[in-house]
Amino acid sequence: MGQMLIFGLGYAAGHLAERLRARGWDVVGTTQDGRGDSIAFDDEGAVLAAVRSATHILSSVPPAKGADPVLARYREAIAIAPATWVGYLSSTGVYGDADGAWVYESAPVKGRRPDRNAADAAWQRLRGDVSVFRLPGIYGPGRSILDRIREGRAHRIALPDQVFSRVHVDDIAGGVIASFRGPAGVYNLADDEPCHQNRLVEWGCAMLGAPLPPLQTLDEAGLSPAARAFYAENRRVANGKAKRLLSWNPRYPTYREGLAACR
Repeated sequence: MGQMLIFGLGYAAGHLAERLRARGWDVVGTTQDGRGDSIAFDDEGAVLAAVRSATHILSSVPPAKGADPVLARYREAIAIAPATWVGYLSSTGVYGDADGAWVYESAPVKGRRPDRNAADAAWQRLRGDVSVFRLPGIYGPGRSILDRIREGRAHRIALPDQVFSRVHVDDIAGGVIASFRGPAGVYNLADDEPCHQNRLVEWGCAMLGAPLPPLQTLDEAGLSPAARAFYAENRRVANGKAKRLLSWNPRYPTYREGLAACR
């Protein structure tokens, strides 16, 4: 069994931690305030000790204020750490808009957020054993379209050609674990069926017996800037590399299986 250090015990990383602990791993993670049994990110002594003792190191911390906080603070320590595996949870947002085309790991990095693009590249350069996981929209228990439907926050947007990819949180954990025995590199982790967000809303409403939200334009929906930005990019995320090189296959290959597991 290994010792995993996770920078940023958020939603996806927390699910990974649970999976590893169930397998007998020793897992320690950082949070901003050191709540529970985590380490405070600013507790440099404790973090450096964890870096030195970890066999595996993962960062799920996104860029902030134009920089990657983990690399800004602990780059040198991670670069020389004795860990045999290092990983970073990135975003398929680095690909930018593809006008609905498939994007592969070899696609140009041209996302609209320079800090996210730079962080993705910086982790790849850090050392030779880094695996970077580019993730699309993440969903799972407590964070899915079913929750938004129940809360009256679901929208159907009149953009008929818009396509998105997504990944269930358990499949992120499965992909990371599969990479422990695979080659380092950049991997897309996404399900097998990109589709319009409206299809999820319609499927979820049918599951819950809820009425469909009205079909609206972006302006009519009154979406937040972050939500509007979600609709500014259009792409299908290919997952074949992870399947070939990591022998990873999503437990939830489409939103149908994934949402059934979220009820």
